[in-house]
Amino acid sequence: MTEPTKYIATPSRTGEILKKFHLDAKKSLGQNFLTEPQILQHMIDVAEVDNDTNAIEIGPGIGALTEFLAMNAKEVLAFEIDQRLLPVLADTLAQYDNVTIKHQDILEADLNEEIAKMGPAEKTVVVANLPYYITTPIIFNLLEASIQFDKFILMMQKEVAERLTAAPGSKAYGSLSVAIQYYCDAEIAFNVPRTVFNPQPNVDSAILALTKLPTPRIQVIDEAFFFRLVRASFKQRRKTLWNNLRAAFGKEETTIEKMTVALEDAGLDPKQRAETLSIEDFGKLADALFQKGITYEDAE
Repeated sequence: MTEPTKYIATPSRTGEILKKFHLDAKKSLGQNFLTEPQILQHMIDVAEVDNDTNAIEIGPGIGALTEFLAMNAKEVLAFEIDQRLLPVLADTLAQYDNVTIKHQDILEADLNEEIAKMGPAEKTVVVANLPYYITTPIIFNLLEASIQFDKFILMMQKEVAERLTAAPGSKAYGSLSVAIQYYCDAEIAFNVPRTVFNPQPNVDSAILALTKLPTPRIQVIDEAFFFRLVRASFKQRRKTLWNNLRAAFGKEETTIEKMTVALEDAGLDPKQRAETLSIEDFGKLADALFQKGITYEDAE
């Protein structure tokens, strides 16, 4: 694919496009336009996009990342919710015949159906600059889809990326860390300063690299109960595991007895805080509680 004379992701070209179409970034949609081509090339490299790769993008904006995907991937499918940007994308990406823009909310899309319309490829990756306000729902929607994506390379608020990759014992570690790492290997590939966006956001960004595991990291008896337990355990971070469990599952004498035995069976100290437990610890505790007859329905 022939490279353009001037990338979309430069301050001058971005400015020209915004002026031509009388555009302003929509804060309600978390729009910030990246103006540094080297960062986009780095994302492509981390995602290992090549001509045997089909790429899914979310929120292409004016096409800065889409352009780099088009130059490297076999096919690109981009979901854009802002109708104002459809004619912009038709203009900025006119030279690329391997790009399909879908005017739809990714959370409402039938991904299996849309991806089935793409040509066969050796791998399928998701590469996107996610809107800050809806990062987490989008990630879980992708992870819970019955599609074996090879990689997710996602730009997001740096603080969120740090939470998703945090290890037990750190301040950033929480229920989101456990949930993401239950499904994936997760790491921050590199950081992105706020100064390379137009308009400039109030926070720095990071590129999160997720590789979905063939099966969840641990096996539990009841997955819904496992996630309910994790959320309950972090409900009030300053409280002990025991206090959060009592708040979640009740203070009746029989329940207290069951929780006491379950904690012993899982080898955990009730005085611990949730942030000290590994995913494996949560799995053992969830199964022990479930086997004692405490279920998802018992949670308040």
